[in-house]
Amino acid sequence: MQSLLNKKIVLGISGGIAAYKTPELARLLIQEGASVQVVMTEAAQQFVTSVTMQALTGNPVFTSQWDNSISNNMAHIELSRSADIILIAPTSADLMAKLSLGLADDLLSTLCLARDCPLLIAPAMNKQMWEHAATQRSADRLHHDGVTLLGPASGFQACGEVGMGRMLEPAEISEQVIAFFQKKSLVGKKVLITAGPTFEAIDPVRGITNHSSGKMGFAIARAALEAGAQVRLIAGPCDLPTPLEATGKIIRTNVVSAKEMHAATLAATDCDVFFAVAAVADWGIAKPAKEKIKRQGDGAPNMEFVANPDILLDVAKTVKTKSGKPSPYCVGFAAESTDLEKHADEKLKRKGIPMIVGNIGPDTFGSDFNQLLVMDASGSKKIAKAEKLHLARQLIQLVAKKI
Repeated sequence: MQSLLNKKIVLGISGGIAAYKTPELARLLIQEGASVQVVMTEAAQQFVTSVTMQALTGNPVFTSQWDNSISNNMAHIELSRSADIILIAPTSADLMAKLSLGLADDLLSTLCLARDCPLLIAPAMNKQMWEHAATQRSADRLHHDGVTLLGPASGFQACGEVGMGRMLEPAEISEQVIAFFQKKSLVGKKVLITAGPTFEAIDPVRGITNHSSGKMGFAIARAALEAGAQVRLIAGPCDLPTPLEATGKIIRTNVVSAKEMHAATLAATDCDVFFAVAAVADWGIAKPAKEKIKRQGDGAPNMEFVANPDILLDVAKTVKTKSGKPSPYCVGFAAESTDLEKHADEKLKRKGIPMIVGNIGPDTFGSDFNQLLVMDASGSKKIAKAEKLHLARQLIQLVAKKI
């Protein structure tokens, strides 16, 4: 699914070595369905050519406020009026300063001042320039004026130094642009999510786990953040990066066992919505061996199992959170091999929760796609097979309406 379908983006480029990343950014935005119109400063043309940007976007590139190719000779007006957003990547310290003061002496700065749409900027500069008090004042003023800052990040810089000021990677910027356009239905809400498998130790080197990849839970975490929520993610053993990691807005706690996940979850129940997406082991080993169990002939060791705590049930039984709010709206997940609707309905009633989501089909673990069966007091609703992020966004909007 193209997340930016029919969106019109004015992509500004100011002078800076990070401009070498902008062609890739333009390509990613177009892949997501956006129409991209490039505007470049004179300094930007020292780093990337207008020919390159025109070839990638299929649109003529504007570089001068005196460009007469627009019939009314007002490029600074016409370019912004048809745009859904203006995105500037990279944004130099000089341009940040001009924008923060309302100065307009070239096409890019002028159309930003005359814009009738949101402005997003991706700062890029040497770490001393970023840390300078003047630049920080510019950033504060822009934030106060409603400009969205994407980054910067910390890392290796072209000057050979390491620190803050590095422009986000094109994929990170593209993700944040997509997030910007999502419906903000959970602003002011706190969302707690468990994701991934758990690992129950048998001995120091072996354990019991399952095929859960964590992808659905991580997709819900991203969709919740896109919807404006404060998100806490408790993740079992999986190698997925934190969603929208460059924003630093998702609080992630990594755990291993079901008991660790239980403790971490109950410590974070001061929330509005709880998504119990993790595939938590129902049983663990009563007494894990302290040393590796050695094979002895053809025999197998005897292991005693013990029931793990029921995380979803314990959260659902919470009458009030630590802050005195009612218990969170609990959304359970059911992964079944047979009779999904029957087993999901039984789990919904047994846990005493308002909503349960069934994973349909045996091949959902590890896949980027899924299909869902959502059940609550009003009945059941099937959500057709799609990418997990697309499903997560639909699920977030369903829950938002409920709360």
